[in-house]
Amino acid sequence: MRLFLLGGAAALFALSSCTAGASEPPSRIVITIEHSRFEPSKLVVERGTTVTFVVRNRDPIDHELIIGDRAVQRHHEVGRDKHHHGEIPGEISVPAGAERTTTYTFSRPGTLLFGCHLPAHYAYGMRGVIEVD
Repeated sequence: MRLFLLGGAAALFALSSCTAGASEPPSRIVITIEHSRFEPSKLVVERGTTVTFVVRNRDPIDHELIIGDRAVQRHHEVGRDKHHHGEIPGEISVPAGAERTTTYTFSRPGTLLFGCHLPAHYAYGMRGVIEVD
């Protein structure tokens, strides 16, 4: 399993999954929230990889991390779900100054999005992209 970090404001992580059948623990990616932005905001993950996301909220306001396709993002933008306690993989609320984790398995190739859907956060630009190879 390999993890690469390339410098710059929009850091890019490339994560390769382990050999099929291996019993390695999930990979770990730390996402920091500061000034209502995710860092990194672009990820590349190999199909079949299970990732534990550690989300650190350094802002004085609450945020959330929602991973999914455009339909999932639209669903959350309407504001139907107020809090996410980790019951659904890839969906967590992160209180101000707190750290939370969620685990997500990337089973299909393609493009997924992640974002915060508290009022006006997504429109402000609080979102990112995950390319699944």
